[in-house]
Amino acid sequence: MFKFIHAADIHLDSPLLKLDAYEGAPVGEIRGATRRAFENLVQTAVDEKVAFVLIAGDLYDGDWKDYNTGLYFVSQMGKLREAGIPVFVAAGNHDAASTITKSLRLPENVRLFPADRPATIRLEGFDVAVHGQSFGSPAVTTDLSRLYPAAVPGFFNIGLLHTCVNGREGHAPYAPCTVDGLRDKVYDYWALGHVHRREVLLENPWVVFAGNTQGRHARETGPKGCVLVSVGGSERPALDFRPLDVVRWEVAGIDAGKAERGYDVVDRFRETLSTLLARNPDVLSVARVVIDGETSVHDELLADPERWANEIRSVAVEEGGDRVWVEKVNLRTRPPAATPLKPDGAVGELLRLMDELAADPEALRGLGSELSDLEKKLPREFREGADGWRPDEPGWLAGLLSEVRPML
Repeated sequence: MFKFIHAADIHLDSPLLKLDAYEGAPVGEIRGATRRAFENLVQTAVDEKVAFVLIAGDLYDGDWKDYNTGLYFVSQMGKLREAGIPVFVAAGNHDAASTITKSLRLPENVRLFPADRPATIRLEGFDVAVHGQSFGSPAVTTDLSRLYPAAVPGFFNIGLLHTCVNGREGHAPYAPCTVDGLRDKVYDYWALGHVHRREVLLENPWVVFAGNTQGRHARETGPKGCVLVSVGGSERPALDFRPLDVVRWEVAGIDAGKAERGYDVVDRFRETLSTLLARNPDVLSVARVVIDGETSVHDELLADPERWANEIRSVAVEEGGDRVWVEKVNLRTRPPAATPLKPDGAVGELLRLMDELAADPEALRGLGSELSDLEKKLPREFREGADGWRPDEPGWLAGLLSEVRPML
């Protein structure tokens, strides 16, 4: 019997995105989150005495700003070398060969798969064959898995691949492949990267996205970590998710429907915060607070949104201390149905058009298509993250319309 770790999308030294700073916010806890999650990965490998570690792409977030990122990686790999644990890495779209201009010689226990062809690495002591290939450029549009070699007879065969797998909404279609195509390789386990949400696509054989090790924005909610795989005899491998994150993103929804005054909404957040802190006792929680519902306090909240956002933060500082950060407060309330919603004139006509558009998914897709050229011209910080530009998703466009509506 042996064990191994499947991790992916570490994005080492990537910043956590779009956090509004305010007095009392736990700034120090946020810094270096991807490094501390990576240290948890290394410690888990040592504690579990794994046979090897797999990293399925995007070890780095892009080209190093300086050599400190590389030096840090080498220092962590030294701990695994001392424990006799080899590491196998396939580069992804963020750390493709053409993207990384700085480099250091890899430690002896680290093997990086080539970008020009698939390769196989055998671990004779465990009868394991790992097949993989790195990205040569950020935008690989061909199916890399198609040329992966045949399974080695008598070995436990693993495919290491950074891929979108066809049909993964919200992810760039890099190295597209199909579940059927992966199954046809007759491998025992597919260790996938690129999709940041943990997901099992197939159980026989296992085809698994490990997700990322540390959430970086409000769309990457819940525990993040790695998959510990136990292989023994003729039994199917057993999978065990191990959380590694040190900062956990949450969406805290507040229903303002029965609120009679603004402070009722604040008190409801206090109750929600208590539940959130109990759910995440050992990590820093970063909460996006969404206040919605049809409510009589709509006008009161909308009259001074900055004040109410800071009332929410005040509760977070008071109750949560350095265990919670309110990333953003979104007001999405609506006035009671009896209140006239659509004034006459140009504003009324605009509201009617917006409502019709929001209710028609096909119309939203058409609007998204019209906006796709604009997306290519936006800086990266506007395209990525929780509030990133996503015109191809009707739900995102509908949400954008709902946020604009109260301003008219």
